[in-house]
Amino acid sequence: CMKNEGPFILEWLAYHRMIGVDDFLVYTNDCDDGTDTLLDALQAHGIVQRRDNPFRETGGKPQQSALLAADSEPLVQNAGWIISMDVDEFINVHVGGGRLPDLYAAVEEAGLISLTWRLFGNCDVEAYEDRPIVAQFTRCAPHLIRRPHQAWGFKTLFRNQGLFKGMGVHRPRGYLGGTPLWVNGSGQPMPERFYKEGWRSGVDSYGYDLVTLNHYAVRSVESFLVKRDRG
Repeated sequence: CMKNEGPFILEWLAYHRMIGVDDFLVYTNDCDDGTDTLLDALQAHGIVQRRDNPFRETGGKPQQSALLAADSEPLVQNAGWIISMDVDEFINVHVGGGRLPDLYAAVEEAGLISLTWRLFGNCDVEAYEDRPIVAQFTRCAPHLIRRPHQAWGFKTLFRNQGLFKGMGVHRPRGYLGGTPLWVNGSGQPMPERFYKEGWRSGVDSYGYDLVTLNHYAVRSVESFLVKRDRG
């Protein structure tokens, strides 16, 4: 889901294409910074697929409305692996050549892989610069951090095996049964409680050995102020 993310889209797409993502489905709403125009141009070149967020028609919140709409998209229905991500999140694979196939090979029996956030700050950068986010912001939270509450949030890569009703913000929603192997970022089994609910790792479920989800929620001071204004 995107709203006024124009300056950050190209790096995010290029990075994830390099590590092995094949397809991108983006839902946008209320953009006035050229985000829609840029994504439509990229769609014309077959790089992404963009949709208008249907939240006004559904009466729901933008994020949930987009995820529900995505369930019926052929791109999602035919995918091998799926994840719901934001443009300030970067998958950081620590095995092999740093690509998704290397991660899948390291946990080849897994049906779900939860990527714990690593929160990145503003690195004392005040002004917006047109340079890669991953190069500008290099300071982040330690592995063991229990505050703030969001520090150990995760997003989940999951195989498209029909074991859940559909996509969720942090993990697939609507567990239908079955026993897929669900691992954390270190390849260790996730506690069974997560099959029903949960979006935040704990001391028994966080892990960074194989993969991390770098979360650049702040960026520069100026970018953060723009984000606050966006709402």
